Amino acid sequence: MAAPESECGGSDGYRDLCDVRVEVDPGTARGGGGGGFAISVWLYLSSSARPSSVILHQITAGDDNKVPFLALGEGNKLLLFPLMRLHREAPGPANSYPWTDTTNLSSTSECPLEKWFHIGCEVTENIMRLHVDGEIIAEACLCSLSDEADHQDDVNQITLVGSDDKLDGYIYNIEVSSVLGTIQELYTKNPPFKLSIDYSSSDGIEEADDGIWNIVGGKASCRRNFILEVVLNNAFGEPVKDKEVIASLIYADNGTVVEKSRDDSEPPLLITCEGLEYPAISRSLPFIRGRALFKLKISQLSSKCDNKFFRIQFSILGMRRYPFLEAYSKPIRCISRNRTVRPLGSGKRVSSGAADEICLLNNGQGFVNTDKVNGHGQSSVVCFHTSKSSKIAGDRIAKSVEMKKISSQNKHAAKMVVSKESQNVMGTDSSTSNYDSFDSGSSWSGSDGDDAETLSDAVVFRYCLDSTYDRSKFLKSAAPTVNKDDLVKLADQVSLYSGCSHHRNQILMSKRLLGEGADTWSMISKNNERALWSSAIPEIITKFADISHSVNRGLSEQDLEVLRGIAGCSDDIGRDEFDRLWYWLYPVATSLSRDKIKKLWDCTEPRWIEGLITIEEAKSALRSSREVLKEPGTFVLRFPTTRSWPHPDAGNLVVTYVGSDNSIHHRLLSLDSSNARAENLQDLLLQEPELSQLGRVDRSATR
Repeated sequence: MAAPESECGGSDGYRDLCDVRVEVDPGTARGGGGGGFAISVWLYLSSSARPSSVILHQITAGDDNKVPFLALGEGNKLLLFPLMRLHREAPGPANSYPWTDTTNLSSTSECPLEKWFHIGCEVTENIMRLHVDGEIIAEACLCSLSDEADHQDDVNQITLVGSDDKLDGYIYNIEVSSVLGTIQELYTKNPPFKLSIDYSSSDGIEEADDGIWNIVGGKASCRRNFILEVVLNNAFGEPVKDKEVIASLIYADNGTVVEKSRDDSEPPLLITCEGLEYPAISRSLPFIRGRALFKLKISQLSSKCDNKFFRIQFSILGMRRYPFLEAYSKPIRCISRNRTVRPLGSGKRVSSGAADEICLLNNGQGFVNTDKVNGHGQSSVVCFHTSKSSKIAGDRIAKSVEMKKISSQNKHAAKMVVSKESQNVMGTDSSTSNYDSFDSGSSWSGSDGDDAETLSDAVVFRYCLDSTYDRSKFLKSAAPTVNKDDLVKLADQVSLYSGCSHHRNQILMSKRLLGEGADTWSMISKNNERALWSSAIPEIITKFADISHSVNRGLSEQDLEVLRGIAGCSDDIGRDEFDRLWYWLYPVATSLSRDKIKKLWDCTEPRWIEGLITIEEAKSALRSSREVLKEPGTFVLRFPTTRSWPHPDAGNLVVTYVGSDNSIHHRLLSLDSSNARAENLQDLLLQEPELSQLGRVDRSATR
C-alpha cells in the first residue's frame, strides 16, 4: 500500500514536499465490508506558505490532470478533499481556489508554520476523517461511486504527489495503512525533530542600537568568548540523543562560509573544548539530554570583510541540510571594541546581564518574574547584557566617582590612579581593558592602607558591569589569593553599587567553591586530563552530601543525569566539563544547607522539591496528558539549570506553576526574603499572593 522508502523520504524519512509520490488503492475502501485505508504524515511548512497552496495533488494513471487532495484554504486552514475514483464529491480539474463549491473537510484553526505537525486521513467508501496531531477534527459522510455502473470496475490506483508550485514544505515518514484506527499510534511513533537556539543560556553578547549582535573578536589578545546553546527536540518537545551538531561562521547576506584568508593564521570561528581552542568546523559536539553548549570565539573582524555581518550556523552532523535541522544566530557584527548598547524595550526578555536590575526592582518582595529572568517565556526576542542595568549602575558609578574625586583632592597621587581606572571602565574599549590590566592597579595584598587603595573602584565597577563569564574569570584569578577581609569588602561594595545582594553571596562563596572544586577534581581525575563519568559519580555524591549537610536525601540517578547534561559530557569528563557542573552544583548544595530549604529537600512525603530537574521535566510534571494541564495552583519547585556561579540567581529556587489562566508560569523565589512571618519556605510560598490567590496548592506533582 505504501510507496517504497526511496519514494517517500529516504533513509532518514525526510523529503522535500515537491519530491513526494505515494500510491493509494481506492479498491481497498470498497466492497461494503468496512474496508478503507489511512494516510499518516508529518508536515513542516515554511513561513511563505499562503492560502490557495496545494500540499498534495491526486492524479490517476493515464491522466495528466491534477486535483487537490490536501491544501491550504482561507486563513491557512487545512482542507482535505474526497478521493477520485471513490467519491462522487471528489473535485474536478475545473474546481479552483477558494474551493467554496467543492466538498471538503476543514480544520478549525490555522496551520502552524515552521513547526512540525501531524496529519492523518482515514478514507472509506462512505466516510472521510481528518486528524491533526492525533485528534479527529473533521468528518464527512460521502456518496460512493461504486453504486454507479460506470464505475464498478474502475479501481485504478490514485497517486498522491507533492506540490509543484514552489510551496516550500517538507514531509516526514509518510505511511499508508490498510488498517483503520491506527492514526493515533502512527502519530506517537517516531516523531521528527527540530534544531533551535536557547537564547536564555547565551552569554558574552550585546545587542546594538541597530539590532545587530556585537561580539568582540579579532586577535587572540582581544577577542572574547561568547556562549550559545543549541537544543534538539522532537515534535513533542522531548530531547533527542545520539546526534552531534557542528558550528560554522557564514555571511549573513548570502549564507556562504567565511573562509580563512591568506593573511590569517587562524580559522574565522574557534571553539573551546577542554580548555583548548580548535577550528569550530573540525569539532562537533554531542547532544546531552538534547542540548549542546558552544563556547566560541571569532577571529575574523567585520571591518576586514567589507563590513559584512556574520551569522553562526549550527547543523546536524551527517544529515542532509534541511531548515528544521539548522539553526542560525542573529546577524553579528564582529568588532574589536564594545559599542553603545540599546536599552531594553518593553516585552523583551532579559538575559543574565540584566538580572541584577530585576533583583533591584523586586528587592524584598519574595518573587521575581522569571518569565523574563530565566528566558522561559514563549517569546524568542532576546536582548543581551548591560542594557538598563548598565545605565543604573553607570549612574551610580558616575556619582561615586565624582564623590571620590571631591573627597580625595588633597590625598596622594595613588588615588588619581584609581580615578583614572574608573574612567577607563566606563569607556567603550573593553577589549583592551581586561582583568589582567586591573590587577596591576588594584591592591589585593590586604595591606593596612585605606579602602580606596586596598580595593580599587575600577575593580568594583567593572565587576558590576561585566558579564557572568568575565566575573567568573576574575574571581577564579583573584579569590584564591585575596584575603578574606578584602573579599568581604569586594562583596559589600558590589552589592551596594549593583543594588543586588545576591552578588554578595556569590563572591563570598568563591574561595571555598574554587578550593573544594580543585580538590574534588584532583580526586576524580587522579592527575589525568580526563576521567570516567562513572568514577566521578561517587565523589560528586559525597561532596554534595558534605556541602548540603543532607543525611536523609542524596542525589538520585535522575539527578545525576541532569548534572551530566549540565556538564555536557558523555562517558568521560574533563576539567572544563567538571567546572560547568561544579559551578552549578555548589551554589545549589549551599542553598540546601540553609534551614528553610533543607526541610523541604529532606521532606519526601509530600515531595516539595522535585530533585534536580530541567524546565522540560517541570512542565511535564504539570501536565495530566500531553495537552492537558493539571489544576491551577499545582506547582513544582526547581533549581534553574541555566544559572551557574557567579550569576546572582545561582542556587536560588524557581517555582513553576499552573496559573489561573491555565498556562505555565515561572517565578524566582528569593531565599533572602525578610518576611518575618515566614518561619520556613512553606510559609513563604503559601503567603505569596501570586500563588495563594490561585486557590488549591497541590504538592503532589512528581517527576
